[in-house]
Amino acid sequence: MTVTRRAALAAPFLNLRAQNKQDRPNILWILGDDLGPQLRCYGHKLVSTPNVDRIAAEGARFTHCFTTAPVCSPSRSGWNTGVYQTTTGAHNHRSHRKDGYKLPEGVRLVSHRLHDAGYFTANVTDMGGGLRASGKTDFNFEHDKPFDGTHWNQRAKGQPFYAQINFTAPHKGPIWPLARKQKSLVDPARVELPPYYPDHPTVRDEVANYFDAVNYWDTQVGQVMENLKKDGLLENTVIFVFGDNGRCLLRGKQWLYDPGTHVPLLVRWPDRVKAGTVRKDPVISLDITATTLDAAGIEHPKLFHGQSLFGKAKPRTEIFTARDRCDMTVDRIRAVRDARYKLIHNFYPDRSYAQFNQYIKTSYPTLTVLEDLGKQGKLNDLQARWWAPSRPEFELYDHQADPHEVNNLAAKPEHKKTLDRLSKRLDKWIADTNDQGRTPETRETIEREEPRAVKG
Repeated sequence: MTVTRRAALAAPFLNLRAQNKQDRPNILWILGDDLGPQLRCYGHKLVSTPNVDRIAAEGARFTHCFTTAPVCSPSRSGWNTGVYQTTTGAHNHRSHRKDGYKLPEGVRLVSHRLHDAGYFTANVTDMGGGLRASGKTDFNFEHDKPFDGTHWNQRAKGQPFYAQINFTAPHKGPIWPLARKQKSLVDPARVELPPYYPDHPTVRDEVANYFDAVNYWDTQVGQVMENLKKDGLLENTVIFVFGDNGRCLLRGKQWLYDPGTHVPLLVRWPDRVKAGTVRKDPVISLDITATTLDAAGIEHPKLFHGQSLFGKAKPRTEIFTARDRCDMTVDRIRAVRDARYKLIHNFYPDRSYAQFNQYIKTSYPTLTVLEDLGKQGKLNDLQARWWAPSRPEFELYDHQADPHEVNNLAAKPEHKKTLDRLSKRLDKWIADTNDQGRTPETRETIEREEPRAVKG
C-alpha cells in the first residue's frame, strides 16, 4: 500500500479520541466459529454468501488476516485482550479453568475497557425470531463479568454499545446436519481437494458439508443485518466480521498451516471506510481489538500487540502464530509468515503429526479414511506423511508457489539464508513477547486441566 493511500485511510481516524461521546459509533463483532475465508467474496464459487459479500462490498475486505492461534480458546484469549496469548500465559487450549489464573498487570478484556468508557457491552445470545447465538467466551484466565448484558436493546437511551455475536455454524456440531436441510447444497463432486487429502467420497462429503455450514452461517449474518436496519442502527455501527480460527478440517484447525489461522475479515464503517476497499497487507486478529479501541476513542494500553487497521502504523511485514496443547495433545509449534515464506518450528519433532486427539478422532471423518487407506497402502507419499512417527524440526514453505504448504524447503541449501533469517525473527519474537510456552506445563497441571492428556 502506498504512503498516500495509507494517509487517506488514516485521516478519518485522527480526531476520533477528541470526538463527543454522543457521536461515538456502536461497535459489533460478528463471528463464525472455525471460519476460514471460504466465502464468495474471497473467490470461492461453490459457496453462496450474499450477506457477507454485501458487507464486503460496502466496506473493506482483508485478504491476509490471521488469528494468533489455530484453536478457539487461545485465539479468543488473544483478540479479546489485544495481547498475544503466549504473553499472557493463555496459550494452552482450555487451560486455567480450575486454578484462578489471572491476566498480567495492565492486560484487560476489551469489553471492560469499553464499559469503563461508557459503552454498554453485550454478548448477544437471542436476536429474536428464533435466531440464537452461543454466547461463547472461552477465555483461558479468570475474569470478572465480561459483559453488561445479552442484547444491545438493554442499553440506556443514547448509550453506544459494543457487542459480540458468536455463531457456531461452521464448527462441527448440530448445525452441520441442519445445514444439509437447506434448499441449495454444495455438490461434493465439485469440491477441489488439497493434495494431502485422498480423493474419496467421505472426504468430499466432509468438505462439502463444511461449505454448506458456511452458507448457513451467512443466512444468520443476514438476519443480524436486518435487525440492525430495523432498529435504525446500521449507519452508526462499525461492523467487524471474522473467524475465531481457521476451518475445522484436517490440517486446518489446530495447525499452523494457513487453513488453521487464515480467516476472513470484513469491516463496514459508513463514512469512515470506503466501500469496496480491498487490503492485501498482512493483519492479525489483535488488530481488530486495536481498531475497536480507536473507534471508541480509547488509548491503547502500554502492553498491547494490536495496531489499528486504518491508522498511521506501518503495515506489518510478517505475522506470528502459535499452537500449544490442544485438549490432551501436548505440543508446541511456532510460525512466522512474511510476504512469501512461512517458517514453522516444531519444538517436539520426535512426535507424529497424528498424535492422538479425541476431538479430531471423533469429529473428522477424513482422519478415518486416511487411517484405513494407510493400512491398505493406498496413500501417496504426501498423504502418508501424516502417519510418519516424527516430523522435521523446521518446515519452510514458499506459500506463493506452494499455497498448500506441502514442499518443505528447510533442508534445501539454496534456501538456507531464508531459513536463518526467519528463524532469527521467530526467536526474537519469542523473546520480545515473553512467550510463556518456553516453560512447559507440569504433568500435574496437565492432568488437572485435561485428565485424558497423552503422557509425553
